[in-house]
Amino acid sequence: MMQVGSSFAGNSGRGERDGRLSRKPGRWPAWRYAFRVGALSVALGFFFLPIVFLFSTSFKSPDQVLLGTFFPAEPGLDNWTKAFEIVDLTGYVWRSLLISVASAILTLLIAVPAAYAVVRLQVGAALGSITLGSYIAPPVVALLPLFFLLRKLELLNSFPGMILVYGLMNAPVAYWLMRGFIKEVPRALDEAAWIDGAGYLKTFLVIDLPLLVPSMISTALIAGILAYNEFLFASAFAQNPSVRGLTVGISLFQGERLVNFGQMAVASIAGIVPIYLIALLMQNRLVGGLTAGAVK
Repeated sequence: MMQVGSSFAGNSGRGERDGRLSRKPGRWPAWRYAFRVGALSVALGFFFLPIVFLFSTSFKSPDQVLLGTFFPAEPGLDNWTKAFEIVDLTGYVWRSLLISVASAILTLLIAVPAAYAVVRLQVGAALGSITLGSYIAPPVVALLPLFFLLRKLELLNSFPGMILVYGLMNAPVAYWLMRGFIKEVPRALDEAAWIDGAGYLKTFLVIDLPLLVPSMISTALIAGILAYNEFLFASAFAQNPSVRGLTVGISLFQGERLVNFGQMAVASIAGIVPIYLIALLMQNRLVGGLTAGAVK
C-alpha cells in the first residue's frame, strides 16, 4: 500500500513537474513577441533617426532649417542640384575611397607581420603597449611632427603622403585586431611546419597567411572606414583640391557667416552611401572584426 501510494505520489509529482515544464515555454508568447518587436523598433529608431533627419534636412530650404522642424514643410530639390554644382562631390568620394583602400593595404602590410612576430615568435613583447599608447594620444599631438616630416619628404598635398599618414595611424588598431586573430590559429600547425624544415617566413606565407585572409579582410574594412572618416589630417595635409577627400569637401559648405546645412546634408548622404553599401555587403567580416577577442 505504501509502495502504491509512494508510486502514485511520485507519478503525481512528476506529472505536475512535466506540466509546469510543458507550460513554461509558451506561457507569455504574445508578450515576449511584443517586447522583442518593441525593443528592436526602439533600437532601430535610435540608430536610424539621425540618418532620417539628415535625409529630411537635404530637402529643406535655409529658412526651414532655421525653424528646426523635423520634416520639411515644402520639400525641394534645390540642395541636391546645387550641392553637386558647387562642389565636385563625386570626385571627393572617389578620392576618399582611393586613399582609404590604399592606406588599409599599407596598414595590413605593417600590422600583420608585427602581430605574427609578437604572437608566434615572441619578439617585442612590449610592442603592444607602445602601439596602444601611441593610438590613445590625441591626434593633434602628431600634427606638427607629421607636417614637417611630410614637407621634408616632399609628400605634402599628395596621395602618397595621405596614404602614408593613414596607413601608420591605423596600424595600432590593426595590430590589436590581428593579434587576436593570430592567437586563434592553432600553434600546432606552425610547429609541424618547423619540424618539416620550413622556416619562419615560409610558415607564415604558406601556412598561416591563407588562414588569416578572412580576418585580414575584416581588419582592412575597419582601417579603411577609420581613414575614410578622418578630418584633422586631411584638412592639414591636403590643401590641394585634387587631393582632398570627402570630409574636407563637406566643410566647404560652411562659410564665414552662413552654413548651408541642406547642401551639407546632401554631401553627407553622398559620403554615407558607398560606406553603407560596403558594410552591407561585407557585414559578416565587419562584425567579426569588431567582436574579435570578445568570445574565447
